[in-house]
This record gives sequence, C-alpha cells and structure tokens, in this order.
Amino acid sequence: MLTRIWFGFFISGFIAVLYQVFQGNTGIVSEVVQSTFDMARLSVEISIGLVGVLCLWLGLFKIAEDAGLIQWLSRLLSPLFQRLMPEIPPSHPAFGSITMNMAANMLGLDNAATPMGLKAMKDLQSVNSSDTVASNAQILFLVLNTSAVTLIPVTLFLYRAQQGAAEPAAIFIPVLLATSVSTLTGLLAVSWIQKINLFDRVVLSYICGFILLLTLFMLGLASMSSSKLTEYSSLIGNLVLLSIIILFLTVGMLKNVDVYNSFIEGAKEGFNTAIYLIPFLVAMLVAIGVLRSSGVLDFVLEILRFLFESFGVNTDFIAALPTAFLKPLSGSGSRAMMLETMNTYGVDSFPALLAATIQGSTETTFYVIAVYFGSVGIKNVRYAIACGLLADLAGIVTAIMVGYWFYYPGYSG
Repeated sequence: MLTRIWFGFFISGFIAVLYQVFQGNTGIVSEVVQSTFDMARLSVEISIGLVGVLCLWLGLFKIAEDAGLIQWLSRLLSPLFQRLMPEIPPSHPAFGSITMNMAANMLGLDNAATPMGLKAMKDLQSVNSSDTVASNAQILFLVLNTSAVTLIPVTLFLYRAQQGAAEPAAIFIPVLLATSVSTLTGLLAVSWIQKINLFDRVVLSYICGFILLLTLFMLGLASMSSSKLTEYSSLIGNLVLLSIIILFLTVGMLKNVDVYNSFIEGAKEGFNTAIYLIPFLVAMLVAIGVLRSSGVLDFVLEILRFLFESFGVNTDFIAALPTAFLKPLSGSGSRAMMLETMNTYGVDSFPALLAATIQGSTETTFYVIAVYFGSVGIKNVRYAIACGLLADLAGIVTAIMVGYWFYYPGYSG
C-alpha cells in the first residue's frame, strides 16, 4: 500500500509537470527538481533536530518501564477487557499482553507498544478457532489500536518543538478530545456488531467514568475564548509533561531502579530512532514536495475548497486535509505531510496546528491491520477495516471541529 502511494505521488507530479511544459511553463521543471533537494535537506534537519528530545523522552520512558508503571496501568484496565472479550478464558495471558499494549499506547511508548501488541495478537490467536479468519476479540483489539488510545502525544510535542513552536504542548487538549471520540466510536461500532453488553456494570462504570470526566472537562472549557483555550491547553500540557518526569523519576527511585543507567539505556534507543527516521522522511517528504511543487496537491485542495465554499463552510481547514488523507494509509506519510504543512505555513499557523491535531487523533489503520494480522497469518479481517476507518473519520472530523474551537480566533461555527 505504501509503495503504491509513494509511486503515485511521483507519477502524478510528473504528469502535471509534462502538462504544464506543454502549456509553455518550462520553469516548472526546475522548481520541481529544486523541491526534491529542499525536502531531502529538510528531512535530515528534522531527524537530527529530534535526537535530543527523543533521547530525553525514551530515556524517561525506560525508567517507567523498569519501575513497573506500565504493569500497574495494565492491572487497572484488565477488568474492562475481560468483559469486552468474553470468549477469552479469564486467566488467559492475552489479557496481560493486551493491557500492557494499551498502557504503553496511553503513555506514548510506541517502541514498547508494538512488540506488546504483536504478542497480544499471538495470544489471541492461540484461542482462535480459525487459522485465517479474525476472531471477535482480535478485531476489537485491532480497532482500539487503530483508533489511537494515546492520551499523552509526546511525539507530536517533540515534532512541534523541533520545528520551533512557541508552545509545543498547545495541542494537548485538542488531541485528547479528538482521540477520545475516535476510540469511543471504534468501541461502539465493534460492540454493536459483536453485540457486546456495554451495560455490564463494570464496562458501564469505565465508559461512564471516562465520558463524565471528558464532559466536565469540556464544560470547563466552554466559556473560554480561542486565545485562552490555547493558553490553557499549553499550560495543562506542560504541567502533565513536568508531572510525568517527576513521577517517573520518583517511582523509579522508590522502586530502587538505577534511574541514571536506565535513562542512558533508553536514550541510546532515542538516538537510533532519530537516525532511523531519516530514509523514511526523505522518501515521503521528497514525494510530497514533488506533489506540491507540481501543483497537483493544490489542484485537489482547490476542488475541495470550492465544494465546501459552495455550502457556505469556512475552508481554512483544507490546507490540513492532506495529513487526514494519508493518516489511515501511512504513518510516515501522514507525519511527513504534517511536517510539510508546518514548513509551508509555519508551525504555529492554523493549518499546522490542525494537521498536528489530526495526526494525533487516530492511528494508521491499514498499517496496523497489515502488521498485526499478518503476524499471525490472518487473511480474512472481516469488518475490522470498516470499523477502523469509521473511528478514523470520527477522530478527524472531531479534530477539525476542536481545531476551530481552540485555534481559530473569532470563529463561531
């Protein structure tokens, strides 16, 4: 899928260039070639700029792992998953790996979440009656993963900080609201198809408690202006980050973890991760640069702009839609598109803020399904893609609505 997207970008750009050359615009060729060099240089600058912040946070997350914080969070979630997946025996190890995966996702531990998720899928496959058809439990697990249950989008903060954002954590509350709607939508969709009893006392207490906290949170924000919302989001986001640092270090010390050596071990992984990103960013940013400089991307966006304007809808969000288009298909592609939007419009512009919120609202549906189901040989995914895409849509639409609420001064709907 990613190969076809990447190839399609280049071919679309090439066709657009040929068309404009035949129309007499020969200068377009040098513009497109120059964009490839510019985007390649930007890719390396971004990756190198991320080394420090990735080392910092992966070092801190390693302390959290060694201190048992993820295991504690997994025990907190275990009663919920036992009722959402009734076909899994109560004492089955799948519940442990599922809750560990979800806990890692919530804390933004991507590197830890993926291997835990693959183990969870294998554990679920051990009680699956079919070798090639996805079970109900596997589908629910996948949809919850693709709907992005991350509550602390540290990676997005890092990218915004690297791009020079005045307040990197200003997107904290918008992303939290968008990903919450995405996850609830995915859960409701799968529960309706599987006829899961959401009125079970334990399940209902988890869901109602979450919705109540979210509602109270939104009511507290309802009377604030756009500038105040952004300021408040930044304050909360920064307080959360600072609290996490203190929490991880304090618990690590109390658990007799060698926090310094643990931090160094995690920081080394941060360095490797930053360098590892370079070829992926070069590939996608160069392709996107060709697409934009050739005029293809602007042409598609102008069509969408015209359609929305004909219905009297404010269209300033259109510039952030490329990130939304790529998000279900490619994590690296949507990340590259988000960075390209930041580079084009400015990291603190409305399109860039909205693109970052969209990026944090959902996961990469097709990639997650391909990797997780592929790891256990599942070929028939049944309704997993449909439910995952529905959750994606809910998250993206919510991200746009919340984006106008938080980032757009004077917007009234």
